[in-house]
Amino acid sequence: MSTGISKETNQIIIFNQNPPIKVSPQKGLSRLQQEKKNQNPNPSADHFYGNSNSSINQAIASSISKGKHTETEVFAKFEEGRFLSDLVRNHPSSSSSFIMVVVMSLRKLIVPFVGFFLVLILCSSATAEEYMVYKDSKQPMVGRINDLMSRMTLEEKIGQMVQLDRRNVTAEIMREYGIGSLLSGGGSVPKLKATPMDWVDMVNYFQNGSLSSRLGIPYIYGIDAVHGHNNVYKATIFPHNVGLGCTRDPDLLKRIGAATAREVRATGIHYAFAPCLAVCRDPRWGRCYESYSEDPKIVQEMTEIITGLQGDIPENGRKGVPYLGGNDKVLACAKHFVGDGGTTKGINENNTVANWHELLSIHMPGYYPAIIKGVSTVMVSYSSWNGVKMHTNRNLVTDFLKGTMRFRGFVISDWEGLDRITSPPHANYTYSVLQGVLAGIDMIMVPFNHIEFIDTLTSLVNNNFIPMSRIDDAVRRILRVKFTMGLFENPLADYSLIDQLGSQAHRDLAREAVRKSLVLLKNGENADEPILPLPKKANKILVAGSHANDLGAQCGGWTISWQGLRGNNNTAGTTILEAVANTVDPTTEIVYDYNPDQDFVKSNNFDYAIVVVGESPYAETGGDNLNLTIPDPGTGTIYNVCGQVKCVVVLISGRPLMIEPYVPQMDAVVAAWLPGSEGQGVADVLYGDYPFTGKLARTWFKTVEQLPMNFDDENYDPLYPIGYGLTTTAQ
Repeated sequence: MSTGISKETNQIIIFNQNPPIKVSPQKGLSRLQQEKKNQNPNPSADHFYGNSNSSINQAIASSISKGKHTETEVFAKFEEGRFLSDLVRNHPSSSSSFIMVVVMSLRKLIVPFVGFFLVLILCSSATAEEYMVYKDSKQPMVGRINDLMSRMTLEEKIGQMVQLDRRNVTAEIMREYGIGSLLSGGGSVPKLKATPMDWVDMVNYFQNGSLSSRLGIPYIYGIDAVHGHNNVYKATIFPHNVGLGCTRDPDLLKRIGAATAREVRATGIHYAFAPCLAVCRDPRWGRCYESYSEDPKIVQEMTEIITGLQGDIPENGRKGVPYLGGNDKVLACAKHFVGDGGTTKGINENNTVANWHELLSIHMPGYYPAIIKGVSTVMVSYSSWNGVKMHTNRNLVTDFLKGTMRFRGFVISDWEGLDRITSPPHANYTYSVLQGVLAGIDMIMVPFNHIEFIDTLTSLVNNNFIPMSRIDDAVRRILRVKFTMGLFENPLADYSLIDQLGSQAHRDLAREAVRKSLVLLKNGENADEPILPLPKKANKILVAGSHANDLGAQCGGWTISWQGLRGNNNTAGTTILEAVANTVDPTTEIVYDYNPDQDFVKSNNFDYAIVVVGESPYAETGGDNLNLTIPDPGTGTIYNVCGQVKCVVVLISGRPLMIEPYVPQMDAVVAAWLPGSEGQGVADVLYGDYPFTGKLARTWFKTVEQLPMNFDDENYDPLYPIGYGLTTTAQ
């Protein structure tokens, strides 16, 4: 057996094995000590010096026989730590295995000094432990980043640029490849109905893998917390952005951001892929509910959610650089840069046709305050601008975002964003990686095949297609965010915030948000005959419709799973039916029917009816819709009920729908959007405990033939204009 030192991994390599075995210095010492036990306890001089045919032992003997060292000097110098350095100087061609065999040959003396000599060999220094600037929290961040980057290999740098979904990752992968980030895609969870402790344990499992890598760089865990911590069982689900825009309440958004951050941190996660700053200009788009408004000024106001997520930058702090205000805050992500809400016919991931002025005045304004508020990351859009994929648009990503706007955080791709540069996706992955990285994307949401990405990017760098300066820019930005958030000092999560998940305080806040987001579109035939607020005391009332008793439907997409789920067993919350039952007088009889017929309604002599209908959950391309009609049996329920009794129709939808033909039949119409888990907020306003205050943040069209139609169009003829919303008085 012979041994050597791997400088790259700081491991002892035991040769004459097939294959050679790599072990840690501690385990390597154990092997040497075991060999010592197997040797003759009283070795002869021949045994000590070894066979005269050994070149190594000949060198030792030569040092003595030629008068360079006496045997006594050998022992003395060895103890002083000088003999090995002399050997290296006198035999510069000798390998590390040469030195190790010398150490083994002098094993009688090595035991007291073995730790010292291993460090000597590994570090070429007499210092027992090297001081590493990047691990010293007292040092300036720039110095820490520079020190760490100076130690990183190309492989380690590229590893930091990788983000993987947790489903395909082990702690060993984190350690071996130095992966920079993990995420949970929609529905990617540790287990069904996982607890906060399950999440924390999972995050720490992967983090321990990262910390055991050569440089111990911790990773960041990201998740789509887009309306609360919506992937997690029993989390508070806030209204989607389409409703929050109707509140016109930046302070509410800040408080929602802070509550979301606490719930995300309760599960050990550091990073929320929010907020979406899209300006949805066509409600046919399947992501329109992720947009606050068609008006960029309203979107700008709503960026206050970033200060809730990340914290307020101190008065003496630098504006426009990544910031994180504590362990109860999370990194935010402004997305999707840029123009995602302006695609032709609202087709997801399609082309936005706009001149430079239109791009800057409609789709860009939300990013200005986001950067000033210290948003840590920006996600690039799948869409194209005038035919150029945003994931390849160096002019906008590097020159404008990083250059003109002086964004200092890191830019991240969308899910398989590089794959989708080509059509079909992944058709020419080398080209996609080349174009995406050169465009200025720093972190790549791969999210599965990390080996292919790492090998491809490594080859592109080694063959000079991508300059090392581009890799260094990406890694420097990623490390800046990690140092800013204190991840090196506090890499592991704990259970200290688990009581924040779904807390009553957060549910009360979500209920407030529901109340303020509701928009009253109609209330009686005229102002003299309003039907709202409803009386709490009545003989018998009807609650009807497909969405009246469906928590999943009122939460919408991006809830528990990517596309969302129907039903009441997927998370915790209050349905609108339950909310009505909680609110009315105990003597009031409530009858619920999913889709009653006319005869049933006529025969029961109801005092009034509440009809709750709308869209089923969807996300992204799954929600693209060219007709925007109320899905069945919604319109049939409206016809059967509202033709027979006074009715209030509550619409659950991620956008305006085609309602003009049915408005005359309805006594009152409420746009409730996607209110989330706290349906009690709907009843609060229907029954007058709080007033209606919400104002439309987007145009309600008459017919789909008018689309796209926006508030700033020259020919503007809506059913209800932006800013519209009737009010009531609390009773």
